[in-house]
Amino acid sequence: MPSVAEVPPAIKAQEIAGRWGLAAYHNPQDLKRTEAAARNGCRQPYNIGMGPSGGVIMHMPDKAQPEELRLKGAPGNKTFIGPPGEPAGGMQDREITSFDGRTMTVRFLDPEVSGRYGTQVYVRCAPRA
Repeated sequence: MPSVAEVPPAIKAQEIAGRWGLAAYHNPQDLKRTEAAARNGCRQPYNIGMGPSGGVIMHMPDKAQPEELRLKGAPGNKTFIGPPGEPAGGMQDREITSFDGRTMTVRFLDPEVSGRYGTQVYVRCAPRA
């Protein structure tokens, strides 16, 4: 049986590794205010590290310890972050809905998790002086 070719992610792990301010919203009208709150979050940044297998080190919902997750590509230039070994767009994945290098917006695909965590907004923190 032929295997389905894996789609490369539109965003690479190295592009999202680093220090980020993080905030979340449930109401799309709150996006601008949430971006400002995320910038203020750089006082206690969320660190996205590089994993030993080329993924990123991040937390799964409701897990205390971060783990290595993969960036997965999907048709339509979509990029998902989720557990390795699962196809892109699975219920444990989150989708990067926007990314410009400085700001990244991410939503969980599982409706129950998304309902609790909202849409996450990451704003890259300035390099340490």
